[in-house]
Amino acid sequence: MIESPVTAVDVARVDDRPSWVEIVSAPEGEEVWWDEPRPAEGGRRCVVRRGPDGAVRDVLPPGWNARNRVIEYGGRPWRPLPGGGLVFTNWADQRLYRCAPGGEPEALTPPGPSRYADLVIHGDEVWCVRETGVLRDLVAVPLGGGPLRVVVRAQHFIMNPRVSPGGGQVAWIGYDHPAMPWDGTSLCVAPLLADGTAGPYRVVAGGPEEAVAQAEWREDGALYAVTDPSGWWNIHLVPLDGTPSRNLTPRPEEFGDAAWKLGYQWFALAGDRVVTAHGTADGKRLGVLDPATGVITDFDGPYTAWGPTVSVSPGGSAVAAVGGSPRRPYEVVRFDLATGAHQVLSPAKDLPDPALLPIPEATEFDGVHAHVYRPAGDGAPAPYVIFVHGGPTGSSPMAFDLEIAYFTSRGIGVAEVNYGGSTGYGREYRERLRHNWGVVDVKDSETVARGLASAGLADPGRIAIRGGSAGGWTSVAALVHSDVFRGAVAHYAITDPEGWAVETHDFESRYLDGLIGPLPETRRRYLDRSPTLHAAQASGPALLMHGLEDAIVDPGQAERFVAALDEHGGRWAYLTFPGEQHGWRREETIVAALEAELAFYGLIFGFPTPEVPPLTLKGPM
Repeated sequence: MIESPVTAVDVARVDDRPSWVEIVSAPEGEEVWWDEPRPAEGGRRCVVRRGPDGAVRDVLPPGWNARNRVIEYGGRPWRPLPGGGLVFTNWADQRLYRCAPGGEPEALTPPGPSRYADLVIHGDEVWCVRETGVLRDLVAVPLGGGPLRVVVRAQHFIMNPRVSPGGGQVAWIGYDHPAMPWDGTSLCVAPLLADGTAGPYRVVAGGPEEAVAQAEWREDGALYAVTDPSGWWNIHLVPLDGTPSRNLTPRPEEFGDAAWKLGYQWFALAGDRVVTAHGTADGKRLGVLDPATGVITDFDGPYTAWGPTVSVSPGGSAVAAVGGSPRRPYEVVRFDLATGAHQVLSPAKDLPDPALLPIPEATEFDGVHAHVYRPAGDGAPAPYVIFVHGGPTGSSPMAFDLEIAYFTSRGIGVAEVNYGGSTGYGREYRERLRHNWGVVDVKDSETVARGLASAGLADPGRIAIRGGSAGGWTSVAALVHSDVFRGAVAHYAITDPEGWAVETHDFESRYLDGLIGPLPETRRRYLDRSPTLHAAQASGPALLMHGLEDAIVDPGQAERFVAALDEHGGRWAYLTFPGEQHGWRREETIVAALEAELAFYGLIFGFPTPEVPPLTLKGPM
């Protein structure tokens, strides 16, 4: 193994992104707000603002964490308030709070089981999605205190609440089980009645096989919506006068993505123009759409990936977004809409020598999309790890990833596989996974691994696979259903699909209907694909890691798989992390997990790893 100056601590402190950007008018001038991770502060998300003087200051006091658990993955957790201050959801108790400038937060909602997300400010109220158990509605919460009001009760899941410019109508996106938000959703519009509640609604876009991902009102009372009747998430003009909707961007590109969180925003209005991110998972751009002509004028800059957050200044002169590239971590960027000039607003991060950062190569292996990161070394066939993204309805972007550099700088190659089912390549590619989870994702990972070996890049005897959540499922499924992989690393992984269908939370409780098939009719598929039930066929050892507060994938999933490996003479290691949920947020966890992973590769690939704590595999040698 090659020595590298890139440490796990470096990864923990650099390898995350700002989110939920918003441009705010203030008495002193324009401010840009966002939130950022604080791994060294217990993993909290802190809201910050950059003022006209260029200084970045915390808005959220120490100890407060702007996160929520609506649909367990959360949603937009804060908004700036007119005249200063902040309204936000706090992770510890899931209540809504108002925080005056320089003051301590004051609760707006009572203690109890409810959670709140997807916040928008409307007059002297904050409107948001409230989740209580498995019930969700749109509520209005007075910013001055007092009882909340239910505005909309409609579908089982709702998101994207938007009040029309005149205040007479409300729009939202809704859907019901067994659909997921990338399967089929409805864009709904209802009149607002005198009592502040919504009247009967009508569906103006979407359907069982059309997924509206975002919608925004125009000044003339029509809507712009990202939706995919063409098979691609394009921007459509949706009139409300009965005339047909019109695709403004009819091209094989995505202008939206899977709504894993409530409140994602891929486009924003700038007067009569639309600022939008667009492209594929192999590269995206930020540009300005002229709806009258369909022409998109892209901003110049190094960015190849954009986060799902775009904000236009109240005067329409500037846009702020979160962009990244293979050489630059995700950062808050402001563009002048008149000149196209851009400025990085978030503080610079301490990065390693650019020579240590691999540049991804977007490629295809027999129709499977992948991003290949070649390792440092002499060019001889090297050990490789197949990185499998979560979701499975997600994708790996062309963006800076110091976690990948942690391995490539040590001589271990990485290939991110955007297997069939991934977003960023249109609905047809996404639908390849329907009823074939545990088959297509495994075969596509295998295809990429064999392609790397055939190209002389990878040593065929030293290829591993790793992933988190659904990527962890694919990793352990590949370990037991393929002979290509020397070992697997699985973070908070699903290993027993039949058990998970019963154990998991409401949002994903019917997800497997589309991924594998409805129960009990297709139970045989669940049994045939279960990694736990086929642990005896494992082609190598497994390292499993799990947060003990995970409400999405119960730690019992990992426990059952390692128990099955142990029963059948397999080799394994299992690490747990108190205080962590579905994903690593604390610096100490990120460091421990990454160092354990490197130690695992040292064991299965046959090289020493003296710079990290040793890892012991249980089971026979």
